Amino acid sequence: MIKIAIAGPRGKMGQEAVKMVHAEESFELVAVIDRKFNGMLMSEAEGMEPLDIPVYTDMEECFQKEECDVLIDLTAPETGKKHMLTAFEYGVRPVVGTTGFTDEDIEELSQIAENKQLGAIIAPNFAIGAILMMKFSQIAAKYMPDVEIIEQHHDRKLDAPSGTAAKTARLISEVREAKQQGHPEETEQLEGSRGADFEGMRIHSVRLPGLVAHQEVIFGGEGQSLKVRHDSYNRTSFMPGVKLACEEVMKLDILVYGLEQIIE
Repeated sequence: MIKIAIAGPRGKMGQEAVKMVHAEESFELVAVIDRKFNGMLMSEAEGMEPLDIPVYTDMEECFQKEECDVLIDLTAPETGKKHMLTAFEYGVRPVVGTTGFTDEDIEELSQIAENKQLGAIIAPNFAIGAILMMKFSQIAAKYMPDVEIIEQHHDRKLDAPSGTAAKTARLISEVREAKQQGHPEETEQLEGSRGADFEGMRIHSVRLPGLVAHQEVIFGGEGQSLKVRHDSYNRTSFMPGVKLACEEVMKLDILVYGLEQIIE
């Protein structure tokens, strides 16, 4: 039985995670961490599932009082790193869906995980289909190195580009030499109209109400194009990946960035 605490239980992703963990026979939901409702049960708190699970506002207090194996963190970019550091301090393995980590953050957190021999997973995207999209794109980039990425998300998303788009670009860069795309003398009549530039790849971010999480990777070649696309229509699409991450993190003693590292 894997004992799990969830940070961010009132968010849309957090609500789905609570349902998944509660329903999974091999998991036990021991606590949730929220900005409000300290000392209450989830069943007593507005906006939470009707479960008799304790709510904490202080993560350290939670880990001091509750036996916990895994922390699922589905909060915001400014708190994800802080929560991971607290989890490491208490020997809890973090599974983090928060994006916005810098390369320096990943390096620092990886070193801590290695020193403590604690598994950790940071996943820019928990949808299995999105992971396959990234893998397929990396394969395609070996043969079609002219590529642009269009990611589309709901208008409440805080960071741009998305963690999935940034991760896709990094994976492609492993098999593609940096190169300028488009006309060498092109100019932007409106600044930013060509999108972000990552080693010559252009990344475009769309934010609109009604969207959830969508990404298209477009490859161009002589007389042809290839499009690799993934769509998440609701947040239940992420739960199989969250479940897999909770199971796999118990087998790790290092930090893994991206579910593609644990999906063969």
